[in-house]
Amino acid sequence: MAKLTDADFETDFRINALGAAKAVQAALPALRTGNGGPIVLFSTVAVAQGFAAHASIAMAKGAVEGLTLALAAEFAPKVRVNAVAPSLTRTNLARSLTANEAVATGIAQMHALPRLGEGADSGALAAFLISDEASWITGQIIGVDGGRSTLRTKG
Repeated sequence: MAKLTDADFETDFRINALGAAKAVQAALPALRTGNGGPIVLFSTVAVAQGFAAHASIAMAKGAVEGLTLALAAEFAPKVRVNAVAPSLTRTNLARSLTANEAVATGIAQMHALPRLGEGADSGALAAFLISDEASWITGQIIGVDGGRSTLRTKG
């Protein structure tokens, strides 16, 4: 936290929270016509878990979770709004952590399902949430985190 600048906080908030809000605003005309539709936003397991060295991103993604709940209430029943909250996922953004195999393995072992996420894990949930099969799901923050947000299997 001590190394974070105002610019760091503002950048994370602008990209994540404000970016999500602006994306929803841009989609509103299409969502208001016809039968509405689903919105899926993205958060992180770090919001609910309080991970060290995650203050800025947890703050920004916490705002995304608040936005998810507020919009789900505001847009119901025409538009469903949910968020996906993954744990560490092998992406370009996480390459600084996942490129070191010892670090990646150590983090993977912190999960009940001891591996790191893949983009397809979160993508599959997002695809489900926009499908008709999820027509009675709204206002949810759903972890795709190998159990990290709820389970402690290691001593």
